[in-house]
Amino acid sequence: MTHSRARATRRAALRKAAERGFKAADQRLPVAAGGKALIRKVFPEHWSFLLGELALYSFLVLLLTGVYLTLFFDADMTQIRYDGAYRPLRGQPMSAAYASTLKISFEVRGGLLVRQVHHWAALVFVSAIGLHMLRIFFTGAFRKPRDINWIVGLTLFVLALAEGFSGYSLPDDLLSGTGLRIAEGIMLSIPVVGTYIVMFVFGGQYPGHEIIDRLYPLHILLIPGLLLALVVLHLLLVVVLQHTHWSGPGRTNKNVVGHALMPQFAARSSGLFFMVAGVLGILGAVAQINPVWNYGPYNPSQVSTAAQPDWYVGFLEGSLRLMPPFETTLFGHTLMWNVLVPAVILPALLFLVLYAYPLFEQWITGGEETPHVCDRPRNRPVRTALGVAGITFYGVLLLAGGNDVLAFTFDISLNRLTWAFRVALVVGPPLAFVLTKRLCLALQNRDAQRVTEGEETSHVRQSVEGTFSADHEPLPQTETFRLTAQRFPHPVETDPSAGRAARLRAALSRWYYQDSPARQWRAVPHHRRRAQTAVSGLRAEQRESRTVSDRPARTGKRSRTLRRR
Repeated sequence: MTHSRARATRRAALRKAAERGFKAADQRLPVAAGGKALIRKVFPEHWSFLLGELALYSFLVLLLTGVYLTLFFDADMTQIRYDGAYRPLRGQPMSAAYASTLKISFEVRGGLLVRQVHHWAALVFVSAIGLHMLRIFFTGAFRKPRDINWIVGLTLFVLALAEGFSGYSLPDDLLSGTGLRIAEGIMLSIPVVGTYIVMFVFGGQYPGHEIIDRLYPLHILLIPGLLLALVVLHLLLVVVLQHTHWSGPGRTNKNVVGHALMPQFAARSSGLFFMVAGVLGILGAVAQINPVWNYGPYNPSQVSTAAQPDWYVGFLEGSLRLMPPFETTLFGHTLMWNVLVPAVILPALLFLVLYAYPLFEQWITGGEETPHVCDRPRNRPVRTALGVAGITFYGVLLLAGGNDVLAFTFDISLNRLTWAFRVALVVGPPLAFVLTKRLCLALQNRDAQRVTEGEETSHVRQSVEGTFSADHEPLPQTETFRLTAQRFPHPVETDPSAGRAARLRAALSRWYYQDSPARQWRAVPHHRRRAQTAVSGLRAEQRESRTVSDRPARTGKRSRTLRRR
């Protein structure tokens, strides 16, 4: 009895301490009001919205493992004689940075595991950001008011590339040194200022003695700090702005349907973090990556066979290999177009187009609306085709970055393979654009048929004349709503006497939206009635579900869904 009374006393004391702490914080910060709004923040339940969280949690793993590696890494390019645990390299001259990498791999407890987890997490981080941005692009989630968040996310991607390359170069092995040599050539290709940039970055004639010392603070301080700041800004914008969600029953441009932050979304998100950390731990334990002891220390006079960078910079390698030799000499100065165009101008144009695309689509749409329902990619055939063409362009460059490995593996001519990639780089993207657009239009026609004729069944009907036809049954109300509750912009019209900019805008808008499915839906005689019937039934359901509901779903399970105005 005495023990129970003491335990109750401790609980009461802890409760009072928590209340005093909360009250003190609420007097200085809007904890109560902000916390209540944050707890009721709604997140969509579709799996595609977890790609951003995948990037976030791999970034957390990167930070944790990076802190551990920082304790043992020595960013020094002073040449020493190796006398560590790895016998094949004993007595070999190498930099202190490479020797410390070997020490982490073979002498520090858990060092090799943490190194490999760190490298795998970096690859997953960049991949998740790329997939997340593809989802945003193809569903139109970059539109106003989320265009600022698109810019923030794209800047995150650029910084992630720079962070990956700087970390890839730190071990000072033969493979990473080859990458630095290529980077030095790219810098030298910049007219007028190229030599000054090289002197500033490398601290003298290549390879110099300061490049690792300068990359190290960038990798562990400056770029991670910028990444962390942009991640926080990105999350704040996600909380402040209304979430997008897929079309469906009860989902409109004025509400969000999904799971509340506490406790449903928090439980799912925490489980995802532990899954990401576990998978990365398994990869670091069983899947070898970046075995620097096989490459050896960097020597400017050597290049390792089949040297390949990580995938996220592979497109630069491919563009350099596909560009034919082309130089121009003007006033005693040589312009190396074979390096400047593929490694400087091409990436700059690529990211400039990505930054400007939301403004371009808003300009040709001509509307100021802020839609929150995600577009189905098939209903934006031109945008989807442009995205697939860009992916094809990138894929060809990525494959071309390993043309020597492909030629050796499949025993084919390297020159013929290079020319095949050059042709594919020119022909592939337009072909992908045309095929993707036609596929989107075909899928639109299929959706229109499903709304008007219903879904085919396994039954066949025979008419009195003896002809046979497939039997159909009407689509479910929710499916009819999902297919018909789509937004189809119309091309911008302008007066023929308008200015040149207005006529250009109208021409681009016609090209972009001339195959809008709205024309096909207007030709469907029954879709409007079906949509009105579905919406009328769903509005009553939506009015009843404006707060957290705990009603059994159709499957018999219980669901807790928040639908908020």
